[in-house]
Amino acid sequence: MVKQISIKCRPEDFQRPEWLRRILGNKLHIDPNKIADFRILKYSIDARGDYVLYNVKLEYSLRHKLPGQTYQSFKPQNVENAPEVFVVGFGPAGMFASLRLIERGFKPVIFERGKAVEDRKKDIVALHRNAGVNPDSNYAYGEGGAGTYSDGKLFTRSKKRGDRNYVLNVLHQYGASVDILQNTRPHIGTDKLPHIIKNIRNAILDAGGEIHYNSRVTGFRISSDKFSGVILQNGDFITGKKLILASGHSAREMYSWFDVNSYPLEAKSFAVGVRVEHPQELINSIQYGKDRHNPGLPPAEYNFAVQTGGRGVYSFCMCPGGSIVPASTEENAIVVNGMSNSKRNLRWANSGFVTGVSNEEACRALNDDNVLSGMHLQEIIEKQAFLNGGNGLYAPAQRLSDFTSGRLSSDLPESSYSPGLVSSPLHFWLPDFISDALRKGVKRANGLLRGFLTNEAIVVGVETRTSSPVRIPRDKESMEYIGFKGMYPAGEGAGYSGGIVSSAVDGLVVADRVTF
Repeated sequence: MVKQISIKCRPEDFQRPEWLRRILGNKLHIDPNKIADFRILKYSIDARGDYVLYNVKLEYSLRHKLPGQTYQSFKPQNVENAPEVFVVGFGPAGMFASLRLIERGFKPVIFERGKAVEDRKKDIVALHRNAGVNPDSNYAYGEGGAGTYSDGKLFTRSKKRGDRNYVLNVLHQYGASVDILQNTRPHIGTDKLPHIIKNIRNAILDAGGEIHYNSRVTGFRISSDKFSGVILQNGDFITGKKLILASGHSAREMYSWFDVNSYPLEAKSFAVGVRVEHPQELINSIQYGKDRHNPGLPPAEYNFAVQTGGRGVYSFCMCPGGSIVPASTEENAIVVNGMSNSKRNLRWANSGFVTGVSNEEACRALNDDNVLSGMHLQEIIEKQAFLNGGNGLYAPAQRLSDFTSGRLSSDLPESSYSPGLVSSPLHFWLPDFISDALRKGVKRANGLLRGFLTNEAIVVGVETRTSSPVRIPRDKESMEYIGFKGMYPAGEGAGYSGGIVSSAVDGLVVADRVTF
């Protein structure tokens, strides 16, 4: 009989199967040699005590070898001549929607404004060399979506209906380590994820799906209150009957199309802030204490959410052993994000440090009343960051202690941000309600993570693309757009998810409704 059990062990024991067997035997009060077989199902790190422990869920058998593990994964079929469904955007939502369409016997015809993942990499390199921004191929746009070249973190707190395990299983099926199925905070890494994306792309093509790169959709043809085709940037019109819209949270032209044509949109809250960067050794010390040099532990992470003056301030997309990257999607604007490779072995740790912004606050800040006010506020802050940075993608930065105290930094420490930094008073030129919340939030965060507020840390601006400021409203049951028939909004750009996994799950759920 196969049974499951949870144990605790030290980091060095977790690395050695023979020690795990010994701990398991002690927990069962039997000779470890009487355990026929065991394996790890899930694990997490608990750093709350004096010493760090691993919480491990094991599966074991006392009588026989465990059967091979089976995973629910993508099951392709030939859909070359099947009914077509258009998919706009080839990020997680569009990609997993396409896989599900194939499983349901439909042919996905995908329109991606950016490039294939291997060609996209050249434009990413140009960003780091401060060689200009390609508005259709960057950290936000291109095959795989925004997560492909910015970390591949798979942790989500989303309770969205749908099968999160299916998403992880498919990523494992196409090349991700089995660790993403075991770790409660799974992570692939920017160095690994592009290869996995390429494998999934090939699976879609092999099944008969179509992918059209460098094909920015600029509008839609609506006939008798029903979707009838897409209009591409080059002026081409392609007739279709059904479309899954998964254009991503930075597709501002898409929001503008709906607004200009008076189709329904909803404003929603979003978040704005900065990237905070510390030496990774300091975060290890804060989180691991006496175990900070234990080789059995990965680079330490943190996450927190605090309240200050009735406002929430929280960490976002924390990247241990990673770097801050230039995530701008247009010239004369600065946006930053964070990433880590699979080994997470760089000298720095960074995280988004943001506060929520309502559309009402955006309207007050801009002295207007518009469903796109949040998007416009994002744009203004990004342009302010450019004006306070300068020289292309040089980003404005400030020592964390100076930011909190409201003074300009006379110098800046070494940073992972490769285009370059310029000392700038972010506390002064960020909107007051954002700046005040972040500065107070730093002090609250320091109460949770002693040593977080330090002169060794810097803030780099700006982090504005945490989520969409707009929702494209859809019917709760059919998932169909409420403005006209035949369109199904999905993922982050539609305002219904955040992050790789929740976006992928949303794509699956929407595809199920399209093919119902």
